[in-house]
Amino acid sequence: MTLPQLYLALLIGCVTVLVSIAAIRATHRLGLPALLVFLGVGILLGEGVVGIEFEDFELAQVIGTFALALILIEGGLSTRWNTISAQLAPASVLATCGVVVSVLVTAVGTHYLLGFSWQFSLVIGAVIGSTDAAAVFSELRGVGLPKRLSGLIEAESGLNDAPAMILVLAFASAAGLPSAGNLIGTLIWQLAAGASIGLAVGLAGAWLLRRLALPVSGLYPLAVFSLGVAAFAAAGALDASGLIAAYLAALVLGNSHLPHRAATQSFATGLGWIAQLGMFVMLGMLASPAGLLDAVVPALVIGAVLTLAARPISVALCLLPFRRPWREQVFVSWAGLRGAVPIVLATIPHSTRLEGAQSLWEIVFILVAVYTLLQGPPMAWLARRLRLDDPGAVREIDIEIAPLDAIDGEVLTATVPKGSGLAGLRLFELRLPEGSVIAAVVREERLFVPEVGERLRSGDQLMVVTPPRLREATEQRLTALMRAGRLARWLGENGRS
Repeated sequence: MTLPQLYLALLIGCVTVLVSIAAIRATHRLGLPALLVFLGVGILLGEGVVGIEFEDFELAQVIGTFALALILIEGGLSTRWNTISAQLAPASVLATCGVVVSVLVTAVGTHYLLGFSWQFSLVIGAVIGSTDAAAVFSELRGVGLPKRLSGLIEAESGLNDAPAMILVLAFASAAGLPSAGNLIGTLIWQLAAGASIGLAVGLAGAWLLRRLALPVSGLYPLAVFSLGVAAFAAAGALDASGLIAAYLAALVLGNSHLPHRAATQSFATGLGWIAQLGMFVMLGMLASPAGLLDAVVPALVIGAVLTLAARPISVALCLLPFRRPWREQVFVSWAGLRGAVPIVLATIPHSTRLEGAQSLWEIVFILVAVYTLLQGPPMAWLARRLRLDDPGAVREIDIEIAPLDAIDGEVLTATVPKGSGLAGLRLFELRLPEGSVIAAVVREERLFVPEVGERLRSGDQLMVVTPPRLREATEQRLTALMRAGRLARWLGENGRS
């Protein structure tokens, strides 16, 4: 690439990013998912409109898989352990057995309703078998759900990409379908090895970063994200699941009380959006508007089978041992959003030279676009109709750590959420652990040292100085006060999950 070509590529890329951001801003009020905006920009840039040629499905698979890893790392870093810890068992069952059941039901419907071969039907069932972490995380942020429900949906979406990819790779082989024994063995090895590598990298990285005083705060986000990518690459090199390794490593790191957590989260969010934007635009450029028209009918039929039969059946069977209320099961079924993951997985049959690979990709592209539009916007309405939403729900208090090496202490910066129990308390009522003090308060862009009788307000930023040994107890006390106010101790609230 020459320097002028680099300038042109950068100019096109930056204009694409800015146009996409502007389009999201314009369509957000209409409730349109960002996925559709990015795909639309990609189609406009493609050979059907602007004329940029891009037909390399194998390259798209490689770039798309890496982008998925970045999105899962962002999702893992933003997921609170106390939100999903109690939901890991049902989420794991949904992410494994649920995917298998969904694939089988979808394949049966596809085979008998559309007359496709069994291998083609199984491949397309596996391609659309997992929910999309980026789409789910994005939509749930606007719905006030109980923790047990949002935690279940988030954990499932972060865990089920890996089983789906394993099934697609197994079914899409030009050599034919694998034996049941080989398939089960592959699933167990890739998931177990990937999970082990992810947990090991996350725990080792957290231990190291807590003891490594970096000279610049901006290096912490870079180090955390690099650890997530390292877990992804290490697992992939050992023929294990890199996606589950990346998610679990990020989940551990994001819940390890590392310094500058808020900065790390902001960095991860930005990279996650870049990954989504680039991946969706690239996938949109692969699409040919003329070829997509022939895929509309089969896409609608397969999407209906997935949404109305495969997903509800898999959720009902998998949650049966956990006795979840029927209202939650209905919402979990509807919240199984498909997004970038199926479109990326649909590029795999091209690399394996599967017959009908192009038709399969076009069907999945239309299915994702249509059913994302149908399922995403009504989620908040459905939560209200099922009486699952909680309009008064208070966000978890966001606490960041900044090390103070000179006094062997740390500064916790905590923002008082709107409607929390902290709002209205006087400083002396906080009763923080002895040795932890409120050093300053930032209110309406004004920093001041508060008196003991100062009453806190929503939006106040507290700067709490604490020794490392009291950090956890101080965070738990602030969380308890956020949830239950001055009566936290008497109500039994201790700040734990």
